[in-house]
Amino acid sequence: MSKLVKIMLTSLTVLLIIGISAFVVVQYINTDEKSGEAASIDEMKEYSYETPEITTDLQDGSFVRIQFQIIADSKDAKEEIEKRDFQLKNILIKELATMKEKNFQSGLEDLENEVKSKLNEVMTTGKITDVYTINKILQ
Repeated sequence: MSKLVKIMLTSLTVLLIIGISAFVVVQYINTDEKSGEAASIDEMKEYSYETPEITTDLQDGSFVRIQFQIIADSKDAKEEIEKRDFQLKNILIKELATMKEKNFQSGLEDLENEVKSKLNEVMTTGKITDVYTINKILQ
């Protein structure tokens, strides 16, 4: 091989390595900037879905009327959760049917986390970031 071909191959290899390294660094920086930030209140409002009120019985025979505000991470995820309304109601009824009245005195955070987890299992576009209880009446 001539000296010119060796120099060209070495130069191309070095440029390729530099290009790949720059691409990886740019991608890493962009994902880190977004992942550490909390969503602004405007984004939360834009990507939120308010469930209809659900009335169901509890394990101990009492009744609860409850409503949630579900926050997604994108517009597409919000649209998906709106379409999955029937699955959301099913998840809520199943979770509430295993609870007792005393769980509602201190265990709402556990219910919110469980609903969030179950919804994320069925989501295909985006994910649920938060679930808030916005209305609760125990009878």
